[in-house]
Amino acid sequence: MGGLSGYVAHTYVCLWLYALGSLTIKRSLVRVDLRGPGRTFRGSKLHTSPVSKDKMAHHNHPLVGELYRKCDPVPKDTPQIRGYDFNLGVDHKALLQSSYTTGFQATHFGLAVAEINNMIEKRQEPVKRKNGTVKEDPTTCPCLRSCTIFLSYTSNMISSGIRETIRYLVQHQMVDVLVTTAGGIEEDLIKCLGPVYLGDFTMSGKDLYEKGLNRTGNTLMPNENYELFDQWLTPILEKMLTEQKTQGINWTPSKMINRFGKEINNPDSIYYWAYKNNIPVFSPALTDGGLGDAFYLFSKKKPGLVLDIIEDMTRLLDMAIACNNSGLIALGGGVAKHHVLNANSWRDGLDYAVYVNTAQEFDGCDSGAQPEEAVSWGKIRTSAKPVKICGDATLIFPLLVAETFANQTTST
Repeated sequence: MGGLSGYVAHTYVCLWLYALGSLTIKRSLVRVDLRGPGRTFRGSKLHTSPVSKDKMAHHNHPLVGELYRKCDPVPKDTPQIRGYDFNLGVDHKALLQSSYTTGFQATHFGLAVAEINNMIEKRQEPVKRKNGTVKEDPTTCPCLRSCTIFLSYTSNMISSGIRETIRYLVQHQMVDVLVTTAGGIEEDLIKCLGPVYLGDFTMSGKDLYEKGLNRTGNTLMPNENYELFDQWLTPILEKMLTEQKTQGINWTPSKMINRFGKEINNPDSIYYWAYKNNIPVFSPALTDGGLGDAFYLFSKKKPGLVLDIIEDMTRLLDMAIACNNSGLIALGGGVAKHHVLNANSWRDGLDYAVYVNTAQEFDGCDSGAQPEEAVSWGKIRTSAKPVKICGDATLIFPLLVAETFANQTTST
């Protein structure tokens, strides 16, 4: 049986090789040349044997050109790919600095570090001109800096611990204008009233619903936090309604958020520091979320409170137009990111831009659009060198801050 099975195996191999290319067996060294049927090497010379036309139709495909092409000289200043060498020990700063030559998204991280540092350096330059078209306090107007830095972010950034990173930037006046969503406002304030817990992405929605826990990713927001928020917010809305009627105050999202920051009076809050440092916060979709629910319930009991988004839009666009230079750091996409981009189209685009998100451009959504798309709309200048990092901002942004804003602080 062993002899028979060996014979069958040998026959199968021969047929398989014949199908790849006619094999001519010679007494001298033979190698199969897959470039065409009937071709063999004897020693170092190529020999061919006759092949029928029907076989040639399927197998005669000679290679064209050389396998190894000549390479043009690479410019001497071209970086070589090289990652961090842990034989040198654990040096976190050197590890981050090695990202630029690591490749892929690590290289984009290195480029983003350079782009943000360029914003910071430009912002620190003396103001060469003053634009008087904006009705702001001239001592605090962000448009009077050499570079105005806009920071936009989605609500999940505040659901996560990135809230503390943003609070640090606002506390130390490292950014000039904030733009976010309703959740980006309410969750900061809610965290001053009650805790948010760590959960898991795979937790049962049914079980959590029955327990009164709301899941955002792997974070858990207890329902009771919204009750505390409503109890805190309602008296403030009553005061605002009274001031609207008696003082003629025209409430806008930015004015409301400034008031919330004053009322929360908690140094853990982003908007407390925005209030203290006169940093404007815009939220064009302020009614989308728990705040909107609170507005709805309040208006049922005491109707009449007005929220003017057009005045805020005018204020933001005037600021953008008056900027000497402008830069954007966008965490996530959506309305927050685009609100800044659209405003800066009125000044022929941003001078600097860094995106951090995981959205893709294949469905045409603005969230996933590459910076080059914004260039085509005039939202980023053609002379700019924008960077997009495709990654989770909860991983990326603290490291970016460590290599940029925080690094600037420790070096002074």
